[in-house]
Amino acid sequence: MTIQEIYEEAAARAKALGFETPVPVYLAGPEVFLPDAVAIGLAKKRICAAHGLDGLFPFDNEVDVSQFTPEEAGVEISRKNEALMDRASAIIANVTPWHGGPSLDVGTGFEIGYMRALRKPLFLYSNDGRSFYQRVRAHFGDDVYTDAQGHTRARADDTSIENFGGMRDNLMFDGAVISAKGVFIAATKPDVYRDLDLFTQLVQKAASHFYTRPQLA
Repeated sequence: MTIQEIYEEAAARAKALGFETPVPVYLAGPEVFLPDAVAIGLAKKRICAAHGLDGLFPFDNEVDVSQFTPEEAGVEISRKNEALMDRASAIIANVTPWHGGPSLDVGTGFEIGYMRALRKPLFLYSNDGRSFYQRVRAHFGDDVYTDAQGHTRARADDTSIENFGGMRDNLMFDGAVISAKGVFIAATKPDVYRDLDLFTQLVQKAASHFYTRPQLA
């Protein structure tokens, strides 16, 4: 399916639900760095369309990088992504740990913060079911110690390891989702960067959020 055909499916589904146009949602995550990024983006957009949502994927932007210096191209991509987020009514973000580290892709983190500042609904998922504390400990090979104040510290750099129970990442992300009455789900999946089960669950929740709310007369 082409992007236009996917949009038409989303529009038809939205109309069947009583809406003139599909609700646009921004699809954030590190998938843009994968070799099959376009295929993954299209798969996500199709899932959104089946539920009446218009998935806005960063690759929807067309940037001719040959017309810019590397730095200028980066700024242009950033501006276009912000424009997509301005259009979107919500964000669905993949916060699965990235680049071998214990935390999410920092670009995705910025986008979540951007949408939170706009007071738009947040829907986050991780294909790693461990808590942030568990992941950071594992990142340091469990080579940690407990200081006199009872804080767990990594021996490698003597920094404390954030431990707020089952929070899925840095407390600012969990806190933002809770304050925004959003959704944050996590479960360990075999293919952490391509499994779309949790993504599909969030699309269903986002569609329910927008399409079951009373319409104004």
